[in-house]
Amino acid sequence: MRGALLRSPWLLLTPSIVLLLALFGWPLVSGVLAAFTQDGGFTLAHWQRLFGDPYFFEALRNTVLLIVIVVPVQLVLAVAMSLLIQAKPRFASGHFYLWCIPLAISELAAGLVWLSIFDGRGYLNSLLVSLGLSEHGVQWLSYDNTFTMLLTVVLAEIWRATSLVFVIVVAGVQMVPREYDEAAQVFGASFWQRLRHVTLPLLKPSLQVALILRTILALQAFAVAQALTGRDFPLLVGETYEWYVGLQNPAVASAVALVVLGLSLGTAVLYLRTVRNPAEAAT
Repeated sequence: MRGALLRSPWLLLTPSIVLLLALFGWPLVSGVLAAFTQDGGFTLAHWQRLFGDPYFFEALRNTVLLIVIVVPVQLVLAVAMSLLIQAKPRFASGHFYLWCIPLAISELAAGLVWLSIFDGRGYLNSLLVSLGLSEHGVQWLSYDNTFTMLLTVVLAEIWRATSLVFVIVVAGVQMVPREYDEAAQVFGASFWQRLRHVTLPLLKPSLQVALILRTILALQAFAVAQALTGRDFPLLVGETYEWYVGLQNPAVASAVALVVLGLSLGTAVLYLRTVRNPAEAAT
């Protein structure tokens, strides 16, 4: 009887374990085998071919740039929006639902929306020409203008995915006891002092989750950039797609996917070690 009770938790967990192994374990093993084997033996030829491709390092640079720019901006915007909701302005629920609208839009649809804005004959150029600010408009998505391509992808990603970070942070803000903030006000703390020493430390668990999730999703960014720039502004996941579908080389595609996996795990560990509660850091 006792042995059956001890085994029962594992019996309950068995369906979840089998599902995780089927959805994540086996594809991971298959990807590793594809990236490091050829004709039944170990090889690094796929990695040599990947590192010899000029698109790979350009895609790696663009992906890192996207993360470095987008994630901090989205985090600041999400915290500011959450604090505004906490202040309970008029039509607070309207603000919440308005800011969450991009969550209901797919990446590809968002990319097509922003393409209609930044295209050579798009809405932005039409506005610039009508206002006399430009004679023929600006070629925002021209292949030889990396800065404007990065700018368009950054703006599209900020608009599309800030709401995800906002939902996580606003949930954390709702869990912060208002008594702490009120006590700080009694002792004369300014808004910025309360934000730095009271609100943000108590938000660390939510910020940790938001950072990890948003960075991983930023590493997987593909459809928005594909709709706006194609391969003129390559990203790592876009290269995975290109190698697998366009070049018909699953082995090299698996190698790129493993690079994305390594970056995801590395950034997750970094956030877990740096964004921690004082109690967690002491243990």
